[in-house]
Amino acid sequence: MPETSIAPPSAPVSRPAKPVSEALLNEKWDRCLSSLLIRSSLGLSFGVVFSVLLFKRRAWPAWVGLGFGAGRAYEECNGSFLRTGREGVRVQRP
Repeated sequence: MPETSIAPPSAPVSRPAKPVSEALLNEKWDRCLSSLLIRSSLGLSFGVVFSVLLFKRRAWPAWVGLGFGAGRAYEECNGSFLRTGREGVRVQRP
């Protein structure tokens, strides 16, 4: 029988960790999407409640509530992306 040498398995190649800036950006996007979902659903639910109690079951209060919730989430998200490392400093675009 011929002798064959079997090479030992090599160590798995480790991937470098994500850069810090990418991790921060991912965290901001996660926070923005969860805020959008929560605030929009709360606005929609308040709109449905007001629609049933005050507006004879019309659809527009639910849509207005949904819009207010989404708008508030958008402003909060936009502020988190424009904010720098220092609190209270607003970045102005040219």
